[in-house]
Amino acid sequence: MEIRELIRDELPRQLFEIPQPPAKLWMRGALPPEGHKLLTVVGSRAMTRYGQEACEMLIAGLADYPVSIVSGLALGVDTCAHKAALAAGLHTLAVPGSGLGKDVIYPRANRALVEDIVASGGGLLSEYAPDELSRPYYFPERNRLMVGLADAVLVIEAGEKSGTLITARLAGEYNRELLCIPHRIKDPHSFGSHLFLRLGATLVSEPLHILEALRIPPREGSRQNEAPSDLTDAEGVIWGMLQEPMPRDLILRESSLGASDALTALVALELRGLVKEEFGAWHRI
Repeated sequence: MEIRELIRDELPRQLFEIPQPPAKLWMRGALPPEGHKLLTVVGSRAMTRYGQEACEMLIAGLADYPVSIVSGLALGVDTCAHKAALAAGLHTLAVPGSGLGKDVIYPRANRALVEDIVASGGGLLSEYAPDELSRPYYFPERNRLMVGLADAVLVIEAGEKSGTLITARLAGEYNRELLCIPHRIKDPHSFGSHLFLRLGATLVSEPLHILEALRIPPREGSRQNEAPSDLTDAEGVIWGMLQEPMPRDLILRESSLGASDALTALVALELRGLVKEEFGAWHRI
């Protein structure tokens, strides 16, 4: 699919709301469908396994909702966000720090991913001419576009010196809702998330929290909310407790079943593919 320069009427209206809106934009592929909410996902290039699992779980939970995933095509969290969006059947928009020509797309390692994004109906957007090579100062410049496009910005993880901190600050300056996932205390990748949570960012631990931030009502009767009809009494008790994610020790301590029966029911639900443990807490699938 060819690269084309967008005319003014095609430019995303959100970008006119930010300081220094782009004078020109080049496009390959397709912009988000009309009516979609845009979630910009950012984080460290040195992504941890925890960050990957969080990113994949949260984006997978947005499948079939009118959400487009925006990210910067960089290695680490950006790549994970684009791939998770493709796996969930969501539109995804990449905003690289280079032109969109096949020979200049950066990073080179993601050139195959670019083709997958375009083939899936997604797109790439850049304010740099198609043959423009990436330069260090292009990345903070493009970050303002990623935030400007967004209805909300999700920080997966960011260390103390991560460029993601700059992007997250822009969310506040541009009046975009900032979402952060929690991390373990003293985890070096937790610095950004915990800093912005203390400053008032929205804590996100499940896809429903993202839908709330984007003001998208969850589907009624979804599998997560509807109890299967063939649960045993004990399984029903555990299912009812998991309206919100809970750590196992709390489930065993607070259930009316006793620790042994509660654990048996929890394992039975897991074997049936109805619940799963992630980030130290059990939740419905």
